[in-house]
Amino acid sequence: MFIIAGLGNPTKEYERTRHNVGFDVIDRLSEKYNIAVDAKKHRALIGKGMIAGRKVILAKPQTYMNLSGESLRTMADYYKIDPQEELLVIYDDISLDVGQLRIREKGSAGGHNGIKNIIANLGTQVFPRIKIGVGEKPRGYDLADYVLGHFSKAERELMEEGYGRAVQAVEMIVSGETAEAMNEFNRKKKEA
Repeated sequence: MFIIAGLGNPTKEYERTRHNVGFDVIDRLSEKYNIAVDAKKHRALIGKGMIAGRKVILAKPQTYMNLSGESLRTMADYYKIDPQEELLVIYDDISLDVGQLRIREKGSAGGHNGIKNIIANLGTQVFPRIKIGVGEKPRGYDLADYVLGHFSKAERELMEEGYGRAVQAVEMIVSGETAEAMNEFNRKKKEA
């Protein structure tokens, strides 16, 4: 069993904001693999299915971003998974260019409150993650306002490419090819 959790905030007002890119990737996986993410369990919307020959749970915690760990902790306990081997977290990163990916097998929260809460609840920072770049906060902007803001039309196109790469990365990680996914997707995208 592999839990693939995309981070975001519930309710319509947060849809398609920078902070909800984790939810957006779960939506792409749900669509591609025909996994309905509509069961309400463990303070999340979840769906069970198969990706790359493995049983997976797609999860969108409904606790609001900063309490994501509470939901993931109950899931990890219930399904008796090892976060190091069977959990993948997908979330936004303001230190990466729009649509750029960075895959890590472990690490600190790096200032991301959702990840900080997951680390606190799981008691480890050793779990795979896919960070998706949403661009650096412009000078003078409030960070919360920025990450809860929407993408421009040009940024949305870059994000769609990023979501496609994130789906490919998920497939590789679920198949046990995390190192290969890191080699493939951690490179900066070359300018066309």
